[in-house]
Amino acid sequence: MLTSTYIHVPGVSWKTERALWSQGAWTWYDFLADPRRYRTRTIGAQRLEKALAQSLCKLEKGEHQYFRKSLPPREAWRAFPEFRDRLIYLDIETTGSRFADVTVVGAWDGAQYHAFVKDENLFEFPDFLSRHSVVVTFFGAGFDLPVLRKRFPTAVFDQIHIDLCPVLRRIGLRGGLKSIERAVGIERSERTRGLTGYDAVRLWRAAAEGSREAMDTLLEYNREDVRNLEPLMEHAYTVLRRTSLDAAASEGVSR
Repeated sequence: MLTSTYIHVPGVSWKTERALWSQGAWTWYDFLADPRRYRTRTIGAQRLEKALAQSLCKLEKGEHQYFRKSLPPREAWRAFPEFRDRLIYLDIETTGSRFADVTVVGAWDGAQYHAFVKDENLFEFPDFLSRHSVVVTFFGAGFDLPVLRKRFPTAVFDQIHIDLCPVLRRIGLRGGLKSIERAVGIERSERTRGLTGYDAVRLWRAAAEGSREAMDTLLEYNREDVRNLEPLMEHAYTVLRRTSLDAAASEGVSR
């Protein structure tokens, strides 16, 4: 969907983007093949041609920072497939106090779960983060990322951030992560079913006192948190892409 996106270009409005789609410029490649064919309304064809050529260059080089700055935050989901090989699903656990400290940072990269635990290997997280281009969270803009920035003030947080909480609301899925999982048929393990963030705090306290079982349960809970974000991201992307482009197709040229 990123290569079908025009709104990241200064001067291109939502209306202009949709008009380009309806004229048959479904991708940057379509437009660049014959720029003069399309009416661009709020921006000149030559200027748009130059901007799209630059966008292609940035994408080919994997420069996610360019798209992080140019994409409207609510449209960050569009970068999902293009940067999927350098994407992580992320969730944190904390001590739960007013001045909460991070106890676990969990990340799923599509193939492997990575856990960074307080007093063990939490210090390795910034380096791990720096090797990725996209971070997917659930309510991360309001919680996870602010907490992590405070905990790791020198870490580089220049990734594209896709917060699934508002993204899922756009397709009618509201509520907390666990309720949304149930709504789409995602099941938790028997060991973690029914656990909440409050239980994660309790489990950490027990683990800090030496309970290996509590630590194992906490990590399993966190692992499911991040792994379950992947099918939700896939579902949201599929629905939003279809609804965005189908609406334009109904007004003009078929895809």
